Amino acid sequence: MSEVKLTKKALEEYLAEVFGCPVQVLRTGEPGRELRPAEEELKGYGYGKPFIIVASVSGEEKQMILETVRPGPFGHEYRSDRAAILLWQYEAFNKLPRHVRAIDVGAFTRDGRLKSLGDCGEFFLLVEKAEGMLYHVDLDRIMEEWRLTGLDERRCLALAEYLAEIHAVKRDDPGLYVRRIRDLVGHGECIMGLIDSYPPGLEYAPEELLKRIEHACVEWRWKLKRKAHRLSQIHGDFHPWNVMFKPGSTDFMLLDRSRGDWGEPADDLTAMTINYIFYSVRARERLEGPFERLFEAFWERYLALTGDEEVLSVVQPFYAWRGLVVASPIWYPTLKPEVRVRLFNFILSVLETEHFEPRARTVNELLRAGGP
Repeated sequence: MSEVKLTKKALEEYLAEVFGCPVQVLRTGEPGRELRPAEEELKGYGYGKPFIIVASVSGEEKQMILETVRPGPFGHEYRSDRAAILLWQYEAFNKLPRHVRAIDVGAFTRDGRLKSLGDCGEFFLLVEKAEGMLYHVDLDRIMEEWRLTGLDERRCLALAEYLAEIHAVKRDDPGLYVRRIRDLVGHGECIMGLIDSYPPGLEYAPEELLKRIEHACVEWRWKLKRKAHRLSQIHGDFHPWNVMFKPGSTDFMLLDRSRGDWGEPADDLTAMTINYIFYSVRARERLEGPFERLFEAFWERYLALTGDEEVLSVVQPFYAWRGLVVASPIWYPTLKPEVRVRLFNFILSVLETEHFEPRARTVNELLRAGGP
């Protein structure tokens, strides 16, 4: 988080915008200390510390506190986390009787100005348009024709090589790794959120089965949270609908990075390779043929480049999460019941596997085992 020097001029311009009239900053300082006459550079300001401002607003003296959130653990690691807290507080403070009033919510610009966000509704993101074809179109064709081209194999290897490259960037932040593993189990977009999205009364996913999965994933959380040395740069949602290849090429662009830029490499690996399993099971109820080749080639190339054999003792709850996605009646409402049963067999069985062997033989054993 880059520091910003808070100046009297920038603060007065911001407050004038908020109040719609001229504002003069008179005194500033920290709570519990004597306030000082405002100088051009305001002393005592720092991220995460309350900062008292006394200002003349149309001749009336007003006291205000400028608050920010300090980066750190407890879900405050990302700037988006801290923004979410402040946006919520702006809406919530003024709804509760006897609560101190929120005047505005804003942000510091890169050049040190203050920008009001108080009249904002929903936020949006504007991005470049990527050119090419989504990778799932390749997988759709392979499932229909049941054969691979040379380009299919080269693209698979290019994806594995890319992950090996980005995962080589490490970070020493044990608390952040623990948070990412906690999110894997408890986040609304991850395991518990997916489990809660399954409607009651499903023959292939009764409540007792979902509880078994959830309990097993909690056990895995306690195993994985000790592996903070594995914290790496990741994409966070590396699946075939977020990869776009240029025609006839292994050159690709990525879409929609999610849930944080640091995490466990198994996240990206399972997000992609579960789809080789998923497509093959839909076609043949097992991993074989062209998808067996893609699955094994992807893993072979990644492990050869990284030497990360430890990941095979970490992927289990990540495969469970991604299995819950592809088995979902919400995301895939037309799946045959026998396909869902196979996927739940895989989820339950992989969670009971201490060391995952990335071979079709092993995957097929897991698809047959388990069961409701």
